[in-house]
Amino acid sequence: MSIKHLRPSGDADERSQLTGWLDLQRAGVRMKCEGLSEEDAHRAVLPSSPLMTMAGIVAHLRWVEYSWFHLDLLGEPDTGQTPWRDDGDPDAEMRVDGRKLADLLDEYDDECARSRAITARHTLDDLEKGQHGGDSPASLRWILHHMIEETARHLGHMDAIREILDGRTGYLS
Repeated sequence: MSIKHLRPSGDADERSQLTGWLDLQRAGVRMKCEGLSEEDAHRAVLPSSPLMTMAGIVAHLRWVEYSWFHLDLLGEPDTGQTPWRDDGDPDAEMRVDGRKLADLLDEYDDECARSRAITARHTLDDLEKGQHGGDSPASLRWILHHMIEETARHLGHMDAIREILDGRTGYLS
């Protein structure tokens, strides 16, 4: 599958570049999961990272989207909906046994759509209202750069896991 059409134009403005590259990475998440069995979606193949499964990464990316755009940028309070806040388990979002990959992907897509809507309502210079733990508040520009990095890094994990699972490889275009 080719998703080359999602690449931003080389002469696009800064916002279009940032959102375009992020959307390209987001689309790659679903692409890497195409045709994967439920068993393989939950199979841990890296001995040193038993929670890093395809399903776990999808869930993690969903919550990363939520955290950066809702909790940090908008400053919304966490009312207990985030998995890592319930019992103090820092890897709680990766624990998805019994959750169907299709449901996790749909939740991720829905969260990405909410993130896009939030992004559209803000300037790149708008600062987060929540606290991300950095020295100074992050701008939306910084958050978008970080989300490209975060999503691409985990997409690389998914690529390696998928190759180990069934030999399937491929780039986004």
